[in-house]
Amino acid sequence: MIIIKTADEVARMRDSGRIVAEILDLLEERVVPGVTTLELDQIAERECRKRGAKPAFKGYGGFPFSICASPEDRIVHGFPNDRPLPEGEILSIDFGVVWKGFFGDSARTMAVGNISSEKHRLLKATKRSLELGIEKAWPGNRLFDISHAVQSHVEGLGFSVVKEFVGHGIGRGLHEDPQVPNFGPPGQGPLLCSGMVLAIEPMVNVGKGGVKVLDDGWTAVTLDGKPSAHFEHTVAITEDGPQILTAI
Repeated sequence: MIIIKTADEVARMRDSGRIVAEILDLLEERVVPGVTTLELDQIAERECRKRGAKPAFKGYGGFPFSICASPEDRIVHGFPNDRPLPEGEILSIDFGVVWKGFFGDSARTMAVGNISSEKHRLLKATKRSLELGIEKAWPGNRLFDISHAVQSHVEGLGFSVVKEFVGHGIGRGLHEDPQVPNFGPPGQGPLLCSGMVLAIEPMVNVGKGGVKVLDDGWTAVTLDGKPSAHFEHTVAITEDGPQILTAI
């Protein structure tokens, strides 16, 4: 069942989303060669609790960290560790909070120092596909209008979308209906209406689609070992158009 949010609930989600955005901004400043993802995880949790919020992921389904840290061929759900990040890698950080009973969820892929032109193209394509998906989040459109906007942009540039993981509704629960795929035919899926709140999150591979999950039971990696990028925003659908809640 898709849960429609009231204007007051959307306002509360905007507050939780702002906390997410503030902390991701701090983390992005600290993504430099030599930093460890475990250090970033500790910063995220400290900053989260300083604001009176709780990390959304820590303990969720048994996940042991506050951020998902996924470098290079890690797609999503990567475990932070004490390996210093080298120059030239990319790092996806997925982070969420719960504040006053409502969740915010967002992800960014960041450059660790100077990166290759191919990785620049990947990040630009993935971020732009998210923007194009959000542009379709209007009342009266269909859910797969978002999906198709993402897929057509990504594949038109020679990259591939990840089909095994999708976006989702969000609110009092971190994962609510509906699922939001990054692929599909336009004009299909549930009718979008004001009050829906969606976490739209393209995951895009340089190489072919397809994933495998590592022995930790969480970390998803590309089958061919090529890099992957991930961008996500929590978005409210309103009569005035899509509103990004995970932005300052």
